[in-house]
Amino acid sequence: MSDRAIHASAAPVPPTANPLLDYLGIRLASVGEGRCVFELDLAPRHLNRQGSVQGGVVATMLDAACGYAGLPVGPDGALGHAVTAMLSISYLSKASSGRLRACATVTRAGNSLYFASAQLTSDAGVLIATAQGTFKRARSAPEA
Repeated sequence: MSDRAIHASAAPVPPTANPLLDYLGIRLASVGEGRCVFELDLAPRHLNRQGSVQGGVVATMLDAACGYAGLPVGPDGALGHAVTAMLSISYLSKASSGRLRACATVTRAGNSLYFASAQLTSDAGVLIATAQGTFKRARSAPEA
């Protein structure tokens, strides 16, 4: 991990370079030093038939936050790559409007594997879901 954190208020946050996150409207708010925050303003397209945020959207936010928390940041500010080896999610509450925030922290890291945990909260402070995962850093960028 880089010695300097990349935060929205201190330095430019790198693009996610992830078409799914971009399509869903999930924004990278901050990343660096074993931490990451993603945000999403809920819209009707994010909701299930019961009018609550769809579980796949919740899983995507938590997976991305945990995964990005352990990515190395290159000298040019570009993020490295990793893949999810395991992800466990606990769905705790519903949300149907407002902003969601996924905050993740690396809990332990080795040379290639790292472990991270995250919380997804609403803008009202309600804990929506938690996650714990295992991730493997890629040695190089994936081929297109």
